[in-house]
Amino acid sequence: MINNEDNRIEKNDNLVKKLFAINNIFLILLLSLLGLTILSNVYAIPVGPTIIFNSTTNGSPTPAAQITTYGGSFTTLVLNVTGEDYRWKAYIGNVTGKLALDDATGKAIFDWSVASVTGEVYATRNTSIDWSTIACADNTTINNEDIALNMSLSAPDTINKTFVNKVHKSFYVGTTLIQNSTCKAVATYVNGTAQSVTENAVFQEILLKDGTSKLIYSTLINQNTTGYNNQKYDFQLIVAENEYQASPTTYYLYVELV
Repeated sequence: MINNEDNRIEKNDNLVKKLFAINNIFLILLLSLLGLTILSNVYAIPVGPTIIFNSTTNGSPTPAAQITTYGGSFTTLVLNVTGEDYRWKAYIGNVTGKLALDDATGKAIFDWSVASVTGEVYATRNTSIDWSTIACADNTTINNEDIALNMSLSAPDTINKTFVNKVHKSFYVGTTLIQNSTCKAVATYVNGTAQSVTENAVFQEILLKDGTSKLIYSTLINQNTTGYNNQKYDFQLIVAENEYQASPTTYYLYVELV
């Protein structure tokens, strides 16, 4: 009788051990799946920079042209004028930074200085961007931005009429590859002169959008390169402005170092 009782107790113990082992295996699998899910949602994205220098200037109006003619004469004139375009503004400058291994609080366990800066600078009117859904900006997104900034679609300097070519290098936004010459793009001027439309142009600027059709201006960083005024810069960026509103439009800047 005692042996039967011992056998029953031993069987119960074995059953408990098996159940405990199964529970442990299930817990390990659950934690592994959770870890994979967390890792799958972690990817490199552009981040907000710290602006350490800001110097803003405006173009000066040219003085009036003088002309003196005799009474009774008829004078035929061809007048050439360059007027300041208040529907656009530019951001130019240099980029410094480092790569860091940070935790969620921004504390770094290690970082690396960047001797040669490469990557992109982004500008958008929106306070948040879904960087996981980045794609080329389509005509609808661009036209909606024109309308939002009170740009008449018949004007010669709308966003849609400024970014008329699809010629640019390939680059990554986070983990998303933007294939070469697939998005609306321009290349800003070098030494006051328009560049040839090629994939090798410097200071290329490309129009992107996220999954909710928020427009993003992106420019490729060209470290210490001759810019629009023959000075050296890392980036040049033009963005649209609403000339009819009382206060200037705020843009939010992001940088991605690669």
